[in-house]
Amino acid sequence: MGCGRAVGGYAVRATKFFGTRGFLLFLLALVYSLLDTCAMNALTTPRSLLQQIAQIPHMERGKLCVLREGPQGPYYNHQTWEGGKNVSRYIPQGQVPALQQALAGYERFQNLVEQYAQLIIDKTRAELATGFKKKTPRPSSSWPRTRKSSS
Repeated sequence: MGCGRAVGGYAVRATKFFGTRGFLLFLLALVYSLLDTCAMNALTTPRSLLQQIAQIPHMERGKLCVLREGPQGPYYNHQTWEGGKNVSRYIPQGQVPALQQALAGYERFQNLVEQYAQLIIDKTRAELATGFKKKTPRPSSSWPRTRKSSS
């Protein structure tokens, strides 16, 4: 009962924040991302990750914020960091779903890039580990060695 109330509370807050349509688009993007991540974990290769990255149609950095509630619904702004400064833009209600999808696209991009980097790091470490197992002898010097007497 406690979990249901907590999840329900988040759903109510998210619906107020995104609106019903935006909330449904957000949930759809989240479910798609989770299903895609679970399905790809078994067959993840660097090439498949790069192909998935290439399939992302839109991306946007930052976050969507509700400025205030008005008579026709909430007023939104998009905040992002550009050129060392925080930049805010007003977003009309009609553009909110597209921006939410672009923000989800960027989040997906970041996730896939992190997976790609980890695969390459693991591969590099494995190759380095196999290379260090054999100790190669130091190259011999061209100078003749002379023994010191022990007298």
